[in-house]
Amino acid sequence: MKLSLESVLSRLDHGWKKMHWTCGLDECHNKLFMRSVPQSRVGIRMGERWYCSIDCFVKVTRLRFSALSDVRNINMPHIPRLTTASVMLSKGYLTDAQFHGAQIERRRSGEELEDCLVRMGLIDEWHLASARATQWGYPVLGRDRISQSTNADLPLTLMRAFSAVPLHYSEGAKRMVIGFVYRVEHTLLHSLEQVTGCRTEPCFITPTELHYQIERLEAARENREVVLEHSMTAAEMANIVGGLALEIRARNASLSRCQNYLWVRLLGNHRSVDVIFRGKDRRAARKCDTFLEAGEGIRATG
Repeated sequence: MKLSLESVLSRLDHGWKKMHWTCGLDECHNKLFMRSVPQSRVGIRMGERWYCSIDCFVKVTRLRFSALSDVRNINMPHIPRLTTASVMLSKGYLTDAQFHGAQIERRRSGEELEDCLVRMGLIDEWHLASARATQWGYPVLGRDRISQSTNADLPLTLMRAFSAVPLHYSEGAKRMVIGFVYRVEHTLLHSLEQVTGCRTEPCFITPTELHYQIERLEAARENREVVLEHSMTAAEMANIVGGLALEIRARNASLSRCQNYLWVRLLGNHRSVDVIFRGKDRRAARKCDTFLEAGEGIRATG
């Protein structure tokens, strides 16, 4: 059987394309054939691109850090149409007399209205979670639904910073339910989707439920977590990430920004690392929202 020269060249070209992996760094000049053979392949994949060596990975990570650091962080406050007090009044959790009594006590003690209502025993924290869920238009988790741990291995630094925890994780469906206590932080949801590849769905839980779930996550945690202050240059941060990638022989990496945090996840064959670069402390979102709600509540009921 005779084969034409054109068909032979076509098959050789097809075989070469199957073996050849192009480095995602445009200025990479590494053309070693053995790096293109699947059995000897080294390097790291980040997103849709593959980088042939740690050096190339560090260079592109430095560029990503520099770009993310230059983006201005804008945190738009959530100003609900109804205050938590208005929601609780409409749901029958409070009477008008109880609410006005709490307002008087709040002015005397200097507390936040919500804290005052809880201390006086007029409501509990589940009533507050229910009211916040109504404000934001998301569900509140039932009191009997947070008794099980989840396999989602997420950085505890970010979970504590935004008072959030994973409550349900389905690897097959690529779905994750995240419970928040005070407010839904959409930048966190976006970062989780970028790094884990899962669709995220928010809901509300109580502070007690948050505490118990954080304890479960801490006990079951497998990923190593490295937390550093975000006060170094993009090159310094990239070198640290590169060193850790080399240490665990990372094959995959994800990078995302969440408010003043830069999060890098490195996945190796046997070990994984979450690297968190923490920026300056931000104003607590809860205090900002509570202040706005208190002002609206005084005008609405005054």
